[in-house]
Order: sequence, then C-alpha cells, then structure tokens
Amino acid sequence: MRAVVVTGTDTGVGKTVVTAALARGYADRGLRVAVLKPTQTGVLPGEAGDVDVIARLSGVRDVVEHVRLPEPLAPDTAGRRAGTAMPTVQAHADRIAGLDTEVALVEGAGGLLVRLDDRSGTIADLALALCRADVPVAVVVVARAGLGTLNHAALTVEVLRRRGLEPAGLVIGCWPADPDLAERCNVDDLPAVTGLPLLGRIPAGAGQLTPDAFASAAPTWIPVLP
Repeated sequence: MRAVVVTGTDTGVGKTVVTAALARGYADRGLRVAVLKPTQTGVLPGEAGDVDVIARLSGVRDVVEHVRLPEPLAPDTAGRRAGTAMPTVQAHADRIAGLDTEVALVEGAGGLLVRLDDRSGTIADLALALCRADVPVAVVVVARAGLGTLNHAALTVEVLRRRGLEPAGLVIGCWPADPDLAERCNVDDLPAVTGLPLLGRIPAGAGQLTPDAFASAAPTWIPVLP
C-alpha cells in the first residue's frame, strides 16, 4: 500500500476536488483506492462532508472520515470547543497503515501546519508517521492560481523539505476560465520557485460537474499521477 497525502497552501484552495480527481485517476488504472479525511470541521451531523463530495465525483466508495466537528475552525480548536478528545496523529497513521488497499488518499484540513490534535500534530507529522510505518508516501501540494501563491507555495514546500519530505508536485486547485496576468505567469513561476513539477490544473467549477463528466475530464487535469 502507498499513501498520497494531499495538503494545501491554505484553506479553500481546492484540496477536495484535487483528491477526487486523483482518486478517479488511480481507480481508472485498476488500483484499489481508499480516501480518508482525518478531521472534518464546519459540517453538522447529516450534512455532506468532503469525503461525500469525493465519493460522488470520483465514484470511489471506500471513503472514511475519522472525526467530524461542527464549527468551521482549525481541528484542534474545534475539538477543544466541542469537548471532543482528538485522536493523535499517530492514531490516524496507524489506522491508515492498517488499510487493505493499494492507494490511500489522505486529505488534510487547511494548510500544512494546521494542528490536527492537542499535541501540535500536523498533516506534515502524519505524513512522517506513515513513513515510519514503512508506508511509501507522496505529498501533493494544492495551491491557488493567483497573486500571492508563489510565497505560500514556497513556504509550504520549504517546510516539507526541512522535515525530510520531498513533495511529488503541485496542483493548482482552481484554474479560472479567463486567467489574469499573474495567474498565467504563475504556471511557469510556481515550478521555478519551488523546484517541483506542476502536475495539473483543476478548472473552476469542476466540483459542480456530474460524476460522469468529472470522470471523463479528470485524467486531462492531472495527466501524470504522483
């Protein structure tokens, strides 16, 4: 089993739709895929969360949400306010490492250093814990298209490398139909400032497509899977 950890330069950058596109891509290659969200915040019981969106778009049914919290806050803050004992990053890693699947897609919450538990554990720590469990890990960084993304992407990648994690590449999570000057330049500048390949671009509105349309188009958005 291998793990693909999808993190972002910030919240709201398109991680969920990127994860759905990756899930569809691996499934199209005949691989057994599981999708996991360690912590979902800002969603009430009975409402659709990120894993439900991923299942609808990708057609992958093996989706798991470990913890759900109602307030739209960082996981450790939302857990503290809800009085919920948060699983440690190591507990998440153990659960993922025990899966009977070929590819485990792990979608983070917010940016790379958002705390998932009350021990300061982050999605970067989760990736390292999986490595220590002898699970091969690829980290995909989802970035914005526009002005400011170069700094955010460079900071995220630098932190990953300082922790011994070389990212597999970048994906622009929401590519506009009519990109402005900064967005057009960033297609070349993102790889230049990070030293990483740009694996793909997800068009704006992709999350609103029908499952059939999404499945048909997803391989063209991320043609080379990490």
